[in-house]
Amino acid sequence: MPMMMTAIGLMSGTSLDGVDIALIETDGRRVQAFGPVGYRPYTDQERNLLRQALAEAADLPHRDARPGILREAERAVTIAHAEAVASFTALHRISREDVDIVGFHGQTVLHRPAQGMTVQIGDGSALAKAIHIPVMHDFRAADVAAGGQGAPFVPVYHRALAQSLNREGPIVVVNIGGVSNITYIDGDTLIACDAGPGNALIDDHMFRTTGQPLDCEGRAAAQGVVDVGWVIEAMKRPFFALPPPKSLDRNDFASLTLPAHSPADGAATLTAFTVEAIARTVPLLPKEPKGWIVAGGGARNLTMLRMLRERLAPVSVEAADTLGWSADAIEAQAFGFLAARGLKGLPLSYPATTGVPIPMTGGVVARP
Repeated sequence: MPMMMTAIGLMSGTSLDGVDIALIETDGRRVQAFGPVGYRPYTDQERNLLRQALAEAADLPHRDARPGILREAERAVTIAHAEAVASFTALHRISREDVDIVGFHGQTVLHRPAQGMTVQIGDGSALAKAIHIPVMHDFRAADVAAGGQGAPFVPVYHRALAQSLNREGPIVVVNIGGVSNITYIDGDTLIACDAGPGNALIDDHMFRTTGQPLDCEGRAAAQGVVDVGWVIEAMKRPFFALPPPKSLDRNDFASLTLPAHSPADGAATLTAFTVEAIARTVPLLPKEPKGWIVAGGGARNLTMLRMLRERLAPVSVEAADTLGWSADAIEAQAFGFLAARGLKGLPLSYPATTGVPIPMTGGVVARP
């Protein structure tokens, strides 16, 4: 029987809300047990710093450059993750000697695979020294260097979860974070791609029009009217017709401007745009999915779920947590799982998930 490992996964997504942390027991192929999960929110100051870093990263000359605000942001990200691990292990009385590996994704500030660039800030070596546990980091670089998209990276974990359900496929897991991505699972067949915007445009719209960081539970969108003409026009972008694998940067759709909508109408329109982008992946798949499972922050947006159910009917659409999965911590768990796979030299990405020529392992290990 393959050796089980105790892994902690850390994820800070494109929504810039904070650090998710989760512990899992895994052999890198299947999940033996879910451990506790936790969350360390970013402060307003940290979030503002990261927004500045996102803006400045657009002009990065090479992936290792950390000019000005990016150096400051990288330090803040590293400290936030170290604090997340320290409080999590103390709260759950987890001894650092009992943890085999920490999977540290870092904070994506730039993702331009066509130019061979993907940049996640966060200092893996400094984190390993701070927490006294080996850290695997820089998961996406090898994939992009080999000509892959470097995203999405969670599909191998989605497959491990879906196989434990023993359901007839194909099943699609859709993760709605800042960007939305899909994983199509049919037995061992694994196809993945970014689908379109997730919560990023909605979050930015809410922040701009109300000062709120997000549309909590989709309440604003529920009161709004969808500008159908705008959604039809936005869906004409060439990206939506491209076959998988394909990936996006958080800000790839930032140039799309809404007319002067109320906060509610704008939220409804952008939620409908996210849903339509997800639905538009169906014709690109080998077979019609028999079920959809929604994870990520979007799974807590009740208006998003309702619109998805209407758009994808009669196929069932379930929130991940109704299956005993953690909608919030699924990506953190995934990076714990990926770290265990990386330690064993197992592939993290495949031709049909990121477009790499051959299955690729990845990640760099930093020792304390």
